[in-house]
Amino acid sequence: MPKHSSRKEKRDPFQNALRVVEEAIGSSLSKNPAAVALGRRGGLKGGDARAAKLTPERRKQIAKDAANARWKSNPK
Repeated sequence: MPKHSSRKEKRDPFQNALRVVEEAIGSSLSKNPAAVALGRRGGLKGGDARAAKLTPERRKQIAKDAANARWKSNPK
């Protein structure tokens, strides 16, 4: 007889759908590890490269815009 528990494992519906599709087609839809590594390599250096080419004035303006956006969305 199956156990009935009030604590059920929470499942992500998207992961469940992926599992069903993979079972139906009989193979895995996993990502290409080489493509993942290449994308990560570019992502790791992107922020530093952008910061290096910004002028101090532009960085200050970006910070002001970000602060204004935060305060605008949640005024007190």
